[in-house]
Amino acid sequence: MGACIGVDVAKNHFDWALGRTGKVGRIPNTAAGVRRLLKKLQGLEFDCVVLESTGQYERLLYETLGDEGVPVARLNPVRVRRFGEGMGILAKNDVIDARLLALFGEKVAPPVRPQKSRRERLLSDLAARRRQLILMIQSEKNRLHQAPKCVAEDVRSLIRVLEGRVKKLDLRVDQIIAEDSRQKRDFIRLQTVPGVGPKVARTLLIDLPELGKLDRKQISSLVGLAPYAKDSGQRSGPRCIHGGRRAPRSGLYVAAMVGARFNPELKAMNERLRAAGKPPKVAFVAVARKLVTILNAIVRDQTEWEAAG
Repeated sequence: MGACIGVDVAKNHFDWALGRTGKVGRIPNTAAGVRRLLKKLQGLEFDCVVLESTGQYERLLYETLGDEGVPVARLNPVRVRRFGEGMGILAKNDVIDARLLALFGEKVAPPVRPQKSRRERLLSDLAARRRQLILMIQSEKNRLHQAPKCVAEDVRSLIRVLEGRVKKLDLRVDQIIAEDSRQKRDFIRLQTVPGVGPKVARTLLIDLPELGKLDRKQISSLVGLAPYAKDSGQRSGPRCIHGGRRAPRSGLYVAAMVGARFNPELKAMNERLRAAGKPPKVAFVAVARKLVTILNAIVRDQTEWEAAG
């Protein structure tokens, strides 16, 4: 890859540099600041803008660049930091980080993934809010076990309120899904697989839009269910999963646990793995990997699940 623009994003500003030795400029992290950067980019030659995921502070810039057709890659900051250490860059400040991101883009050529549409972003925001509410409900339920009588009813009341919010979010998400005929059909088709309910189907459609567009190895890796080797010399280490998208992976794992009981194909696979001496968690991960390949094929081929045999 040729020259890249590295952007180090902070809460109130971002620093950007063209290439590993380019001059670093600072612009406010506001809508006006993003528009100003866009104007500056129009007169420059580069292959990609590279920035880190920084707790949503990068969202305005990332989405605006994507909407304007500017190639942009958003990276895990740990990956960039390790790359810098490998290159002998141990110091860290905004200027160094901006140039390091540009260098990373040139050397690694990170993939530029398609941007979500505004509708997909809305669904993702609603799903993220739902997960926040579920965590709040769980926290309140944990407090209820030790709560004195004088506050127990207040805790129960808050739990009921939060559960009502979750139901409203589910209804809104279902309405948005129903507005798209293809997504509506996929929502129904995914639930034909024993073990997959509406919660898992929503999660996959919202947080894994690549479902049905990748092959089985790619989709397993993207969701974080692909086993990676850990070998050295004559030593063959255990295969482990790593990375991926947490929300769909968690949903698939729960669906695999249910499917291992009620889905004949997944049940047979789980029993075969357990008979071979695999620990329960290892078996469930393998079942979840099988499940996502089944769901991927269903969306790809626009078919419903049918039991093997």
